[in-house]
Amino acid sequence: MTNPRDIPAFPTPDTRHPIALPDGTQHAGTVFLSAVVAHPRIVVGDYTYASAHHPPEDWAAHLAPYLYDFSPERLVIGRFCQIADGAVFITASANHRHDGISTFPFAVFGGGDMADRPSMPGPGADTIVGNDVWIGQGARILPGARLGDGVIVGAGAVVAGAVPDYAVVAGNPARILRLRFPEHVIQRLCRLQWWDWPIAHILACEAEIAGADIDALERAAAS
Repeated sequence: MTNPRDIPAFPTPDTRHPIALPDGTQHAGTVFLSAVVAHPRIVVGDYTYASAHHPPEDWAAHLAPYLYDFSPERLVIGRFCQIADGAVFITASANHRHDGISTFPFAVFGGGDMADRPSMPGPGADTIVGNDVWIGQGARILPGARLGDGVIVGAGAVVAGAVPDYAVVAGNPARILRLRFPEHVIQRLCRLQWWDWPIAHILACEAEIAGADIDALERAAAS
């Protein structure tokens, strides 16, 4: 474990721009999402960050452009996730009916109450992202996807359905390339849930968390 006195001050979860550049300025293209997203249908865990080469004014709309204040579904993202430039969550409110003859959304045109209009789909499932998930550049996460803890999503992947803990997925449609660790190690990692530890202990255990020695991490958890 690292001596806490040797660790620089870590930004708090409410820090808008948590990365300092060598000249002392803040990197405008990287944000802790919990500091910049105030959307009634989005839940984001502490220390989850997103990056963009051209930072948007509205990060919620940038990441989930079809999730409206009145949408029935939610986007739930865990702690310590990493969301690269161009990644988009296509939530259930983007859906059209596709179980009939036409997919055209007649109800959205002309104003008026859309409730119970036959061309509107029913409410869709929430989109859920676990903890410590890395979503690569330009990835698309489709409505109702459920990404487990520790998942890696390759650049440009189009992800639907359930992705198990610590899987690496890529492609369109995304498929599992491999599991990052053997199944028995994944079970031990899921029990540890390091992302819920106090941030000071997480930083003290940086080497164990970033390394691949599960025994060392378990010893660090118990200390």
